[in-house]
Amino acid sequence: MEPRLQRRVQRYGWDLAANDYETLWHAQLAGVHAALLRGVALGSGERVLDVACGSGLVTFGAARAVAPGGHVVGVDVSRRMIDIARAHAIRNRVTNASFARMDAEELAIPDAGFDAASCALGLMYMPDPAQALFEMKRVLRPGGRIALAVWGERARCGWSPLFPIVDAEIQSDVCPLFFQLGERDALAGLCRTVGFTHIAQRRITATLDYRDDDEACDAAFIGGPVALAWSRFDANARARVCRRYLAAIAPWRRERRYAVPGEFVVVTATRPADD
Repeated sequence: MEPRLQRRVQRYGWDLAANDYETLWHAQLAGVHAALLRGVALGSGERVLDVACGSGLVTFGAARAVAPGGHVVGVDVSRRMIDIARAHAIRNRVTNASFARMDAEELAIPDAGFDAASCALGLMYMPDPAQALFEMKRVLRPGGRIALAVWGERARCGWSPLFPIVDAEIQSDVCPLFFQLGERDALAGLCRTVGFTHIAQRRITATLDYRDDDEACDAAFIGGPVALAWSRFDANARARVCRRYLAAIAPWRRERRYAVPGEFVVVTATRPADD
């Protein structure tokens, strides 16, 4: 897909998913978010950039870690996600986090202004993840740290049939290279290519728990990356893709509930001090 079109698909898709994303995914992603924050090892008074921040699940954790005196800026391509994050900040009186709609591949941010940067499960959706990493490196001070998380290998993510099921109904091209960065040491290698050092990678296994068929399908189709495609389906198509998806995850059904396996890759790295 042409990069400009892919960015538009992501923006509109996540605008549609925004209202349901946190309800459906907060608990499922809590473990990888915590691992990412531990990896970047934030300290009081630091300035942090959270890229692809969504509704702020990692941003607010970072804001707590750098208080008092520190500040976190969350950026995301989705206007609706940014609006929700700002509303959370106001409601919870979080004064050391701010948010802006911004393309990760072209950050409107001066050089070397942050001590650390994070990106939780965002790079898979970007047309040029290397360019996004160049931008994150640029806005870090020399010696600044980065922590990244992506989904792991396709074979270890039981929900992965979602994409071919949707593609069979509509040529969505939501994220054609979604699992590529989760293969072997692909993400660590990309960080090395961009010029980061002190690179460390770990894999995290997880279980995505759903209480019934409806919750499993809602997480897959309404609150996630294929929300735009889902919005174009008629009632028959929706019923058809739900049946196919539930059949695909049936091996992990336990009575009414599901415990679907998943895997994440977390990479930490440093901008060289002499860069």
